[in-house]
Amino acid sequence: MYMKTFSILNHVLGPVMRGPSSSHTAGAFHIASMARSMVGSTPRRAVFAFDPAGSYAATYAQQGADRGFAMGLMGIPLTNDSFFTAVVDAPLANLDIRFELRPLTNPSHPNTVEIELTSGDGNVLRLVARSVGGGEVEITEIDDHPVLFDGTAWETLVEIPSSQSAGVCALLSSDGVLLESPVRVPFGGIERLTARRAARLSAKQRRNLLSLDDSVRIWESEPVYFVQSGQPLFTSASTMVQLASDQALSLGQVALAYEAQLLGIPQPDVIKEILRRYDIMAHSVVQGLDPEFSGLQWLPACAGAIFQAEAAGRLSASSPHTRAAARAIAVMHVDSAMGVVCAAPTGGSAGVIPGTIVTLAEERKLSRDQIALALLASGAIGLIVARRATFAAEVAGCQVEIGASGAMAAAAVVEALDGSAQQACDAAAISFQNTMGTVCDLLRGSVEIPCHTRNAAAAAAAFVNADMILGGYVNRIPLDETIDAVYSVGLAMPSELRCTSKGGLSITPSALSLKPLCQSKGPDCS
Repeated sequence: MYMKTFSILNHVLGPVMRGPSSSHTAGAFHIASMARSMVGSTPRRAVFAFDPAGSYAATYAQQGADRGFAMGLMGIPLTNDSFFTAVVDAPLANLDIRFELRPLTNPSHPNTVEIELTSGDGNVLRLVARSVGGGEVEITEIDDHPVLFDGTAWETLVEIPSSQSAGVCALLSSDGVLLESPVRVPFGGIERLTARRAARLSAKQRRNLLSLDDSVRIWESEPVYFVQSGQPLFTSASTMVQLASDQALSLGQVALAYEAQLLGIPQPDVIKEILRRYDIMAHSVVQGLDPEFSGLQWLPACAGAIFQAEAAGRLSASSPHTRAAARAIAVMHVDSAMGVVCAAPTGGSAGVIPGTIVTLAEERKLSRDQIALALLASGAIGLIVARRATFAAEVAGCQVEIGASGAMAAAAVVEALDGSAQQACDAAAISFQNTMGTVCDLLRGSVEIPCHTRNAAAAAAAFVNADMILGGYVNRIPLDETIDAVYSVGLAMPSELRCTSKGGLSITPSALSLKPLCQSKGPDCS
């Protein structure tokens, strides 16, 4: 049985994406990319259906899910500037793309979508998928067959007569890249086998499978992440801290070892990729601080003005906390204008970690290696959140998005100041304890209000929470237990407070009467 594992690069500090929402924009792109790979090319027709009670129904247009789906189906990178006109351009690629609101059959997640694709030769593929937070996705049905494809391997479904199952297993494993034993599900006189592999089926393997019987059917999905070929070094904060203590490692160093083993790549390659993502974060800070920045829908750009006011001594104090807050808002400006950012761990929380670490690197003159380890330490906290809870505000509110990024950033500060793995986890824990219960009440389905100020406050608070632990505060509720409590609180929230724009600040009179600054999202919006 496939046991899901989580990666820092796949699920926590990434994906590199267009804003505003990792669940909606990046998740939609990942779902569509996997669907396209199963069809083999751009389909000629695509219908995406959302449940009226779900989050996609309320936000798919505002948060660019429609464009993410279109880009994925056309095989165009999400970061390409054609994103802004993707739905309009689809007919030029001979793609008829449509979006429907209708009751779905037992939707398993607020971000559930039913998809019907018609290929150029007239074959129809039906899928059920869900975007589960931070750009992470799952395909749960293929042509009415239950599966669990998550994009972290070459994933294959084979339908064959039961008498041929042994031969299929042998063929799937014949090249030595099978990641675990296929899951076999008998159904009448047939069997459905799902397999996770480190490489695509070869043309010879596909021919041999099809030659077993005229009724054989094959579906294969291409990975959208690094292939996860190894086993995790730890599965909880407590075991993570114990491993660090036993081996005299910092949290960042333990996270580096974890990621290299899980992805089967050398540690220097992990460092290189994490720094590439840091550079994207830092670039988004610079973009958003530009006094001439434009493209937001509801807010005038203000990050540059705040940053300049602090530098000129016009605020209460000269403070790295304010600079971190301004930088966090700058990233959120870029995110909200559908610019390129790195989810950390989501699009809606993408400003906190860049704001914190860019400021920390400036204040403490951190080396590139120190920056990488600080980011990896933040990623280690995210791994525990991903395993024990979720990054989806649709499921558990803003506390698992901006709350999670604040906890991750606090751990990064501890790492950079040579604190222990235990101290990093304690800083993350008290950060979570201070944001527990935060609702997701984004105005008009857009990741602007109150998301910008929450990112700013979390970036500033990361320093405070780290300093409290490093200064001697004793945390009594361990990180594992804290995350469990946060998750249980999130599940108890009504749907109106979980990314549906139906409660909290989003239904105040001022919110309902708010007029947009810009009628269409894009780089020229002003």
